[in-house]
Amino acid sequence: MNILLLGSGGREHALAWKIKQSKKLNELYIAPGNAGTALCGHNVSIDSLDFEKIKDFVIDNNIQMLVVGPETPLVEGIHDFFNRDIALQHIAVIGPEKMGAMMEGSKDFSKKFMIKHGIPTAAYKTFTKNEIRDGVVFINSLEPPYVLKADGLAAGKGVIITENQGEAVQILNYMLADAMFGEASSKVVIEEYLSGIELSVFVATDGNSYKILPVAKDYKRIGEGDSGPNTGGMGSVSHVPFADKVFMHKVEQKIVIPTINGLKQDNIPYKGFIFIGLMNVKGEPYVIEYNARLGDPETETVIPRIKSDIIDLFEGIANGNLAGKEIIFDERTAVCIMLVSKGYPDSYQKGKMIRNLDKIADSLVFHAGTTTDKSGNIITNGGRVIAITSFGDSIEEAKAISLKNAEIIDFEGKYYRKDIGKDLIKQ
Repeated sequence: MNILLLGSGGREHALAWKIKQSKKLNELYIAPGNAGTALCGHNVSIDSLDFEKIKDFVIDNNIQMLVVGPETPLVEGIHDFFNRDIALQHIAVIGPEKMGAMMEGSKDFSKKFMIKHGIPTAAYKTFTKNEIRDGVVFINSLEPPYVLKADGLAAGKGVIITENQGEAVQILNYMLADAMFGEASSKVVIEEYLSGIELSVFVATDGNSYKILPVAKDYKRIGEGDSGPNTGGMGSVSHVPFADKVFMHKVEQKIVIPTINGLKQDNIPYKGFIFIGLMNVKGEPYVIEYNARLGDPETETVIPRIKSDIIDLFEGIANGNLAGKEIIFDERTAVCIMLVSKGYPDSYQKGKMIRNLDKIADSLVFHAGTTTDKSGNIITNGGRVIAITSFGDSIEEAKAISLKNAEIIDFEGKYYRKDIGKDLIKQ
């Protein structure tokens, strides 16, 4: 099978690494990819939002399956684009159609979906630019902290939490009146704050049946002890100690099954992955958000724990026979630590040479923001640069290996958190 994978981050390198292992694979292409994905297949210089160029490439290279890594092509309707074109209709697309992708593309859409289908979530209200005064009244009715979310896609940075009521009002104005996140914050969802510990649950679905993948916990804040601004993710852990059989039974019964049934009841076709961001509130799961794809950097710990053939899983999603597919998991714990550029998540420099990648042992190295220069050297090309994933029989063991290799890999301005998983170890 010839496969085209869209995307250029750590998630896509992890997927490419896994796809490459399949006996069902003939050729793997990644558009646009990075220096790491080039080790797994052929990078193609096509933007993941250039649907016409993607079409031409798919036809010219006899692509039989399109795997969509990032959210934006899904929200922009790449699956629908393939469905509408007679030359592309036969090609399997792993990722939901535009309506399903709205579960991530609009916070307001997803909250309405949760309320309609009785899925536990925080109380909320949505406001537009003309409703700022109403938004202020709602903020004043809540107890701190205050949670404000840009309705649309904001590269994982559209959620702001503050303890200060005045600051919450100011942020609301920035989002709505000053377009803080552009069109993404033309509507703002203000939520009740849920106190607990977060968890990421990944579900593969063919639109009817589903499989729950290994769960993970990611770390969004830039600083140690979950301080500072949100990022795209500074690391992840899978296993999650509190996600035991009792808790996961609640997740399945109260959230996963109602979500799949809700999609069917609302006639929303869905073939792909559903990322369910949860909060464990005193042993009860609440949905924080849905994503229409695998999360990053959770993918860098979840995908390595899948021992079975991932193309077989993709075929189950595409062909509607996922229920008959067997997924085998590695029972060890995986810990990922993300190396980022100085200044991230604000402004940062690119083009810094990355050294000592060849000296890494006992870890998987997934490239997130890398490219090569004219001399073939691997250089930084993003805020999040390298994800280091290691296995162990415990969080401590896996984390120690990742930290050792995080020290070895070197580039100017390198920064990483040393406390990934520390909160779980305490448990």
